[in-house]
Formats: sequence, structure tokens, C-alpha cells
Amino acid sequence: MAVLATDALNPGVRRREVFGWAMYDFANSGYTTVIITAVFATYFVGGIAGKAPWATFAWTAALSLSYAIVMLTMPSIGAWADLRAAKKRALMVVTAGCVLSTAALSFAGPGSVALAIVLVVLSNTFYSWGESLTAAFLPELATRDAMGRVSGWGWSFGYLGGMLALGLSLAYVLWAQAQGIPADRFVPVTVLITAGLYGAAALVTFALLRERAVPDPQAGAQGGVRASLQRLRATWAQARRYRDFVWLMACGVAYQGGVAVAVALAAIYAEQVIGFQPQETMLLIFVLNVAAAVGAFGWGFLQDRLGHKLALGSTLVGWIATCLIAAATTTKGGFWWAAAIAGFCMGSSQSAGRALAGLFAPRAQAAEFFGLWSFAIRLSSIVGPLMYGAITWATGGNHRIAILATSGLFVLGLVALRRIDVARGRAAAEA
Repeated sequence: MAVLATDALNPGVRRREVFGWAMYDFANSGYTTVIITAVFATYFVGGIAGKAPWATFAWTAALSLSYAIVMLTMPSIGAWADLRAAKKRALMVVTAGCVLSTAALSFAGPGSVALAIVLVVLSNTFYSWGESLTAAFLPELATRDAMGRVSGWGWSFGYLGGMLALGLSLAYVLWAQAQGIPADRFVPVTVLITAGLYGAAALVTFALLRERAVPDPQAGAQGGVRASLQRLRATWAQARRYRDFVWLMACGVAYQGGVAVAVALAAIYAEQVIGFQPQETMLLIFVLNVAAAVGAFGWGFLQDRLGHKLALGSTLVGWIATCLIAAATTTKGGFWWAAAIAGFCMGSSQSAGRALAGLFAPRAQAAEFFGLWSFAIRLSSIVGPLMYGAITWATGGNHRIAILATSGLFVLGLVALRRIDVARGRAAAEA
């Protein structure tokens, strides 16, 4: 925490509190790394669904369903949390839901496609709710001029959690394979490792993070759901005032769709197209997390100096290069280069997007605006993977065409980014 100067924090905020906030990124990153990216995704396609032609599409459809649920519910949940000053309470509830439903994935074995899909939808929905709620604390913790640094610090710390969960899982998998234990027996253990680490690390967040918001006295009289929906409608009615936030949402829908493809399908691409073995895939994702941590941490400091718009635009160019390299390469070495660039861009682009959302969010409506940001991100998470899965199905399993098409999402993100005026969006949030 020595790298985080106190002038980056709002008055009354202590470094230990930022550490507690960052620990939630540390806690939940294992879920995306092990369940969504490295281990369970490939196990679902190859083990549970038996490499059926529709397996990749079924995986992306399950994720898309969970994102649709979040997209439709998170803005109202965020508005409710703002009115009731209940971000921390809501975060505790959805964390418990994610930990339990993730642990239940250990019961999914070969042939149990329906069970696996239901549990993936549940766990990913709870995870996504938690991700949005914890992001809403950022404007309370960091000053406007240090959003990038604090956001980047949290993201980089999060990737360390992902590496720990994946490292423990990889160590167990290598031991299990040496003992001749099959995947349908060692994958459930990695699932339990992930759920346990998530729950344990989140306890640090709940112990250190404070709820600084003050309840709206009208919330009780109006009723929670009714008040939150009225407030949400008022925000949409004022969308012209927050047009830079709206353009940021459009940019996020585009580029985060591509990021969602990388998160959900990188391991599947590595094994199905390049020929990686499971242990090689886990090592690949581990290194990708190292690059992502470096990108989030380093770029977090740079974006406050260079400007958030330039920082985000630079990472989108890197993502385009990643897609082109991945589509063209036929060797494991070439794919390693693509993964390294993707890792760096993943950390920096996600950090920059969250920092901009925090910059454009009025402090009194932080959870609500991050609920809207979550709406955009989850919409992108439907568009990207579902588009990828549909292309592979339509082309008889041609992943190269699908990853090439993904580069178009980052191009659209650059187009939307050009319409954003950071100074104007910041002024609207502060008015």
C-alpha cells in the first residue's frame, strides 16, 4: 500500500480500507480465472458435454443468460442500494450466493449438462452483481484525480487472487494426473478450492470496508423497489446531461464484448484450435493473469497522467492486434504472444473503463450509475460470446473466423470512444 499516496484518497479514507476493498477483487478473480476461463469452461465442453458440436454455443448461451439477468436487474439493485445505503449488505448476500452455487458445481459430471448450466447461470449472476456493487465504492474511496490509480490497484490485486486460485488448482491437477486421477474427479476439487478462497478472502473486505453512504429519508416512505425504479427513470430522463456516460456505456458494450470473448473462450480456443493440453492451458492463463496484473497496476498510474481516454484507446488497439495474431498463428509460441498482449490489455482496459465510469458518476448515485455501467458490460458479455459461439456453430467449428470477427468489436469501441469528452462528463457528475 506504500505506492498508494494518501492524497489519492478522499478525506477520512484510510489505506487499510482500500486494501479491504481491493481484497474483493482478490476474492472474486479466482471465479473468473478457474471457473469461467481456465478449468471449468474446457471441462464443460470436453467432459460434461462430450465435445458435442453445440457445446461451445451452450457454454456461451449459459453465460449470456446470466448476463441478461444482471443487465435487467442491476440498475434497480444499484438504485435501491443507494437509497438505502445498503451496498455492503447487498454485497454480503450476493457473495454468499456465489460461493455456495460455485461449490455446488462440484456435483456436475459427464452428461449432467442441465445441472451445470443452471449452476453456471446462478453463480455467474451472483458474481456479476457483486462485481458491480464493489465497484460502486470506488467514488467514495478515491479522489476524482486518482480514480485510475485506485481502480488499477484494485484490478492488479485482483489478478493476484486469480493467480493464487489457479496456482493452487494447477498444483492439484498436476498431482492428480500423476496419480492417474481422471478429470471428472479432479475438476470438482478445483471448484471447491475456488469457492473456499472466494469466501475466505471476501471476509477481509467485510471486516475493513465501510458503508459511507447515508440512507435517503424518502426511501422508507416510498418503498424500496418503487423508489429505486423512480430514481432510475429520472436518471434515464436526464441522459442528455450525462451524454458522455451514455457514450461510455456504448463504448463498453462494444469493447467489453471482445474482452468477454477472451475471458470465456481463451482456454477453449487454446485447446480446440492450437492443441494445448489442460496443464498447458492452466499455465497459459496463469501467465495471462501476471500480464493483466502488470497492465492494471502500471496503466492505472499512467492513465491519470496521460488521460483516461487515451489510455483506454491504446488498449483497444492492443486488443485488435491480439485478435489478428490469434487468428493467424498456428503454433503454441505464436499464441503465447497473443495471450501476453491480451493479458496486458485486459487489466488495463478493464481498469480504465471502471475509472471512467467512476469519474462520470455523481457520488450520491454511485451504485445506480455503476448499475447502469453493469447493464452495458453485461449486454456486451451477451453480444461477444454469443456472437463467437454462433459463428463457430455456423462455420462447423471454425474458431479462427470467430476470433477475427471479434476484432470488429474493439473497432466499434474506438469509434464510440471518440465521442467522449472527459472534462464535460466529469463536470456533469460534479454539478
